[in-house]
Amino acid sequence: MMDSSEAVVADTKQYIVVKIDNEQYGIDIGYVDNIVRMQRITRVPKAQDYFEGVINLRGEVIPVMSMRKKFCLDDDVITGKTRIIILKTDQQALIGVQVDEVKEVVTLSESEVDKITYDKKQEDNNTYLSGIGKHDGELISLLDINAVISEEE
Repeated sequence: MMDSSEAVVADTKQYIVVKIDNEQYGIDIGYVDNIVRMQRITRVPKAQDYFEGVINLRGEVIPVMSMRKKFCLDDDVITGKTRIIILKTDQQALIGVQVDEVKEVVTLSESEVDKITYDKKQEDNNTYLSGIGKHDGELISLLDINAVISEEE
């Protein structure tokens, strides 16, 4: 027999809320492998401009991309709050995304998330979003991680 608290868990998802520029974005915690402080990034020649380069994390070389540059925002400003979130993609590859700040982990139920539907003819940054979450009176743009990190430009 399930009690009511177990039933609620079924339709909720946890997101790490990050700040990119002045906006809040949610990253499905299922994709998050690690969160690390900013470190030296080795540039890679001829990479897309949003790829900052690679880092060495415990002997593993991981590509890092700037979310600001990917979203065509101002250049990154590295502060003490800047973090690299190491994501494990559906292809099982690790990739780092540089964000301005990691704020908190939130749990959102399906009723707190508005799905976004797209007109396939429109190509814009909104295709990086899977929905909009509502938490404590604030809106959180929920990222479709696989769309964000895909190579198609």
